[in-house]
Amino acid sequence: MKFSVFQVSRRGGRDKNEDRMGYCYTREAVLFVLADGMGGHPEGEVAAQIAIQTVSAWFQREAKPVLGDLREFLSTALLAAHHQVLRYASDRGMLDTPRTTLVAAVVQGGRACWVHCGDSRLYLVRGGEVLARTRDHSYLELRNAAPPGPEPVNRNVLFTCLGSPAKPIYDLAGPLVLEQGDRLLLCSDGLWGTLDDATIARQIGRQPVSVAVPDLVEDALRKAGGLSDNVTVVAMEWEMPDTFDSTQGISTESISDGVFASTIQGGPPEGFDDDLDDEAIERSIAEINEAIRRSAARKA
Repeated sequence: MKFSVFQVSRRGGRDKNEDRMGYCYTREAVLFVLADGMGGHPEGEVAAQIAIQTVSAWFQREAKPVLGDLREFLSTALLAAHHQVLRYASDRGMLDTPRTTLVAAVVQGGRACWVHCGDSRLYLVRGGEVLARTRDHSYLELRNAAPPGPEPVNRNVLFTCLGSPAKPIYDLAGPLVLEQGDRLLLCSDGLWGTLDDATIARQIGRQPVSVAVPDLVEDALRKAGGLSDNVTVVAMEWEMPDTFDSTQGISTESISDGVFASTIQGGPPEGFDDDLDDEAIERSIAEINEAIRRSAARKA
């Protein structure tokens, strides 16, 4: 497996950057994940950090070196991240919970599968055009058009996220077979809120990701000016096995079974005593499954 990857996060006109992103991989599978902590609630950056750490930890546990069911892995990891954010708030007696969006993608066996909750997006670009894109969990995108009248709908109003008291709504897509040169781009709304889909696809499709991603981020910051949101992107260019020499990307061929590489910042947030180890995540999953069983029993 070989791919080129580039990631960057820039603070716009905000007091702090609540975006988090990263990627990790084994010899046979790679995970990309991005979260955008939500303003208007406390400690959005903590929610985003917990989310990407939990998904990464679950990937490290399950990819030995391959995952079983990709869709099941992604949905389980997302719910575990949600549960960990709620537990963080509960342990501290917080009246309002930290909240975050999440988008994550797995590539394995030449196929891509992804999950998202909120308005952090994934684009799959082929030949400079958008082949697939996540649909935001916002009231504006739900209505598929701006309402009549002079007052625009706030694109930032979401109807779901991680950390909310309600169970998160999320969408799964794939698996989809990748072709040589396909690009996967995960981004926060600081990018797509300023640059349209066609611009993003055109730029990411015509240059190596190491060039296109910094250019896209700078364009978004420049266009938005002093009111810019934080802009965070992680993007991959896929390579087929018979074209390994085409770029200077990452090759996993020399990685041994059981070896795991990651760019995701390690360690729990300050004051979060329970490290995100196997036992903690398994406890989260068991509690999630028990809640689902209780809900189903009540309905029956």
